[in-house]
Amino acid sequence: MSETAVLDAQRVTVRYPGTPPVVAVDEVSLRVAPGETVALVGESGSGKSSFARAVVGIEKTADGTVLFQGAPVAPLGLRRRAKALTSIQMVFQDPSTSLNPRRRVGDQIADGIATARARGAAGSSVAEWLERVGLPAGVATRFPHQFSGGQKQRLAIARALAARPSLLVADEPISALDASTQTSVAALMRDLVAEAGAGMLFISHDLAVVRRIADRTHVMFGGRVLESGPTSDLWAQPRHPYTRALLAAIPEPDGEGRIPDAPSVSDRAVWAEVPAVLN
Repeated sequence: MSETAVLDAQRVTVRYPGTPPVVAVDEVSLRVAPGETVALVGESGSGKSSFARAVVGIEKTADGTVLFQGAPVAPLGLRRRAKALTSIQMVFQDPSTSLNPRRRVGDQIADGIATARARGAAGSSVAEWLERVGLPAGVATRFPHQFSGGQKQRLAIARALAARPSLLVADEPISALDASTQTSVAALMRDLVAEAGAGMLFISHDLAVVRRIADRTHVMFGGRVLESGPTSDLWAQPRHPYTRALLAAIPEPDGEGRIPDAPSVSDRAVWAEVPAVLN
C-alpha cells in the first residue's frame, strides 16, 4: 500500500512474567488503512486483547514497532498519552472501564465531541450520537449505573465515536449487546468510521458479525496470527485447519459458517498446527 496506514504494527510481541514467561502476543503484524475495517478473531485467551492494548500504548511491548499515522506509539499509559493520540479511541469489552460512574452520560459524550472540535473535526450533538446508537436523547442526564450492560456499551461506543477518531480499536465491543442488535451496531461503527476516513481494528470471537463488516481478517491463536487475508477469501478458501474449525463452529442457523468436512475444534489435526502459548 502506498497510502500511509492509520495503524502499522510490525512483529509486536507482549510477554508477561512467569516461569516460564507467557508470550501473550508473538510477533504479530498487521496494518489498518484509512477507511478500512480490519478484524482480529480468535477464542478467549488467544492474545487479541493484549495486542489491542499494545497498539494503543497502554500495554508495554517486549519487541516490535507500532506506528500511528507514521509516528511511533510509545507505551505511556492512559494518563500520559500525547495529545495527538486522542485521535485513537478504544472501546473495551467491559463498558464500565470507558464510563465515569460519577458523571452524567451526556457530559461524557460531550467530552468526545469537544475532543473532535479541538482537532477541527465536525461534531454532532449529544442527542444525535445517542440516537445513532439506538438510545433516546432524554437519557443524557442519567448516570451509568442506571443503564443495563448492553446500554452502557452503546454509550461507550457513542462516546468513542463522538471524538471522531482516526483509529478506533474495538475490543469485543458488541459482546454485551443482544444478539438481535449486534450486527447492526457493528455495522454502524464500521460506517461511521469509514465515513470519517478513519480505520477500525475490530476484535471479536463472533465470526458471523466479522464476515459482514470486515475488509480483512486475521485469525489468532496462542499469541500468533495463523492466517490472514481479505475476509471474503478467508471464508471461501480457509487454509489453516484452525480457521476451518472456527468457521465450522458458527451456529448452523446462521447459514454462513458451515464448511463441508471441516475439522472440529477438538480434532487433533487442528491442534497439531497451532503454537504453544508458553515459551
